[in-house]
Amino acid sequence: MATLQPFRALRPKTEDAAAVAAVPYDVVSTDEARALADGNAVSFLRVSRAELELPAGTDPYGAAVYERAARNFAQLRRSSFVADEEPRAYVYRLQMGGHVQTGVAACYSLDEYDRDIVRKHERTRPDKEDDRTRHMVALRAQTGPVFLTYRADDSVDLAAERVTAGEPVADFDAPDGVRHTVWRASGADSAALVTAFARIPALYIADGHHRAASAARAWRQLQQPEASTFLGVAFPHDQVQILPYNRVVKELNGLTPERFVSAVRERFAIEDGGPAPARRGEIAMYVERRWRTMRPLAALNPSNPIEALDVSVLQDRLLAPVLNITDVRTDKRIDFVGGARGTDALEQLVDSGQAAAAFSLYPVSVADLMEVSDAGEIMPPKSTWFEPKLRDGLLIHLI
Repeated sequence: MATLQPFRALRPKTEDAAAVAAVPYDVVSTDEARALADGNAVSFLRVSRAELELPAGTDPYGAAVYERAARNFAQLRRSSFVADEEPRAYVYRLQMGGHVQTGVAACYSLDEYDRDIVRKHERTRPDKEDDRTRHMVALRAQTGPVFLTYRADDSVDLAAERVTAGEPVADFDAPDGVRHTVWRASGADSAALVTAFARIPALYIADGHHRAASAARAWRQLQQPEASTFLGVAFPHDQVQILPYNRVVKELNGLTPERFVSAVRERFAIEDGGPAPARRGEIAMYVERRWRTMRPLAALNPSNPIEALDVSVLQDRLLAPVLNITDVRTDKRIDFVGGARGTDALEQLVDSGQAAAAFSLYPVSVADLMEVSDAGEIMPPKSTWFEPKLRDGLLIHLI
């Protein structure tokens, strides 16, 4: 069963939360981070992406970056943060348009992470683990939460709902239109959430595999009890929203558009269609300023949860055999476009000549993710795009 542990959060003063909280460190480039932080001296990007304050071309993994991050963090703690005196759980709500999801922010067990009670669906890269491990150790803090999900449970919902009846410690609309609201649970409500989570058989990492893996490495390095947990926000599965993670390819492996479409017809039934697939089992393809709907001709293997995913069908039946793109992690001929950008972004990339073709996918379901994780398997790369996203610097766990 899952263990929820209240913690003494370091958090922005209520009046400073909107200015401090920042997009996750790994969804922006250095140039994008620099632009977002411009004119905002307390942006947490100055901690999570401290290279933005250093000369252009600075190695983002150089020692100077972690030193600057630690210095900026110390300054922010003095100017804009407060530390709660008692360990508490927190409730974190995200609202994007009509979509609302409410999760429990707390510390979660790294021992349970190692024992697969906290389940994974993604492989991590050593260089990204190295980066966040060094960042955590330099700051002695986990500054961005892991996005978790679990099979919904009424007792957790009721305990969280009681917390939201109080005054929030942070409540603001971010520049992207997402509203972030955080409540601090009382001692009694924190205890109720601990009890409710003891009923949850497993947690699933939705987003933040590198944060969790880095926290585990920092724990082994520091050998301190405070480092034996990781900061996370756990949302019930029926509130989590997954958007598609779409693909664009830069060239057609030497084929003309006509020959490419002919090669696709050997593997898929094709008809004119819209830019967004209507259901699982369909893939939308954009080439020569025209959207087509594709459905695989050969039967799928329903007993294999990975092979039956649309992202696997696209990879195994088109990208690899037709375009010779066998490793999407390393092949420079393919790029990925998060579903939040919409299909207009796909059209623009193709119409401008930056890409030769685009593929719009039906989003993976949370049930798919859980099934793959429960089987101890790994989802195909770039399968899921969770939206809305949590913000860095809003709740911090000192280690």
